Amino acid sequence: MVAYWRVKSRGQNPDHLSNILIYGLISALVGARLYYVIFSFSNYVNNPAEIFAIWHGGLAIHGALIGGILSTAIYTKRHAINFWYWADLIIPSVILGQAIGRWGNYMNQEAFGSPTSLPWGIYISAPHRPVELAQYTHFHPTFFYESVWNLLGFGLLIYLSHRQKLHPKAWPAGSILLAYGIYYSFGRGLIEGLRTDSLMLGSIRVAQLISVIIIIVCVSLMYNWRSKSLSG
Repeated sequence: MVAYWRVKSRGQNPDHLSNILIYGLISALVGARLYYVIFSFSNYVNNPAEIFAIWHGGLAIHGALIGGILSTAIYTKRHAINFWYWADLIIPSVILGQAIGRWGNYMNQEAFGSPTSLPWGIYISAPHRPVELAQYTHFHPTFFYESVWNLLGFGLLIYLSHRQKLHPKAWPAGSILLAYGIYYSFGRGLIEGLRTDSLMLGSIRVAQLISVIIIIVCVSLMYNWRSKSLSG
């Protein structure tokens, strides 16, 4: 609904949004599963049929974002509309959706962090605790940390969108998407350090590695685009 409001307020065709949403949801689901399977392939090599059992868990948000962005890029190219402009319109809704979606982790007692004695530590029932941490009862509610971070990010992106409308040269098309990449990745990288269920690449947490790469790319692009726009 937020995306629809933003599209209508900018005088754009909401039919494009409906199509992007349909294709985006499908590609995001596929991307989320493929990403998870790639970085935990040892769990599936002897039982490949389990790759398709998404009801057993195993979806990664970075894979979902990659899938959704790729399908949107393909759609906008085929319909000759500006990808960066539409990405800016849609991305605040994505981070709001992430803020809401993280509460699914609470219901499933998953994506929590390391043990803690802090007063806001969340109780995790014995069947859901990692074997090596079975003696602990309360853990960091990392899903909640990320939910709050994303909710604040939604407010930030809406504010930056307003700035973009007032000062388009300082905030060229694509800037809101890049700001999302920087903001979300910074928070995710920090919060990931507390989690107990991270996908690993050797001794490196995959989400932290990807977050660093995204920040570097987005900062570089934003700097170059703003420099060219303001000097043009």
